[in-house]
Amino acid sequence: MRQKAQIMDEAALSRALMRISHEIVEKNKGAENLVLVGIRRRGAPIAERIRDNIRRIEEREVPVGSIDIRFYRDDLSRENELPAVRRAELPFDVTGRDVVLADDVIYTGRTVRAAIEAVFSCGRPRSIQLAVLVDRGHRELPIRPDYVGKNVPSSRTELIEVRLPAFDGETGVWLMEI
Repeated sequence: MRQKAQIMDEAALSRALMRISHEIVEKNKGAENLVLVGIRRRGAPIAERIRDNIRRIEEREVPVGSIDIRFYRDDLSRENELPAVRRAELPFDVTGRDVVLADDVIYTGRTVRAAIEAVFSCGRPRSIQLAVLVDRGHRELPIRPDYVGKNVPSSRTELIEVRLPAFDGETGVWLMEI
């Protein structure tokens, strides 16, 4: 893979997540009924950063959990016959709550579909919303994020790489050529 361009630096990424956090609070008329669920891997630290932003905005603690969606994928056989499945880590009941799923990049929509199924396996939320740092297009399913940090039209021969300190030692978004 070859790095083509840096799309977002650390400051731009932080601004995008702060804007998303404000939009979430505004759409939900506060944070009282919210829970955040990060899609592993990079969705989990994104959900935590949104939680931290909402804490500063609303002075309220929003519960955060993460889910592993590999078991729920519709392309499971192609990825691995026996995936290592971790149970959803939701230290709260989703029933009747407004769940905001968080992920780094939305592409085909299959990861989000699997995440929705995983959330429903834990209870029946009042609503499920989707926050993504980058929307790169090329949807295969009728799924659209409610909150987007940046729209990045890309070709199928390109990859959007989100780098976060927990995994990569740096923060930013890059466009890569496959």
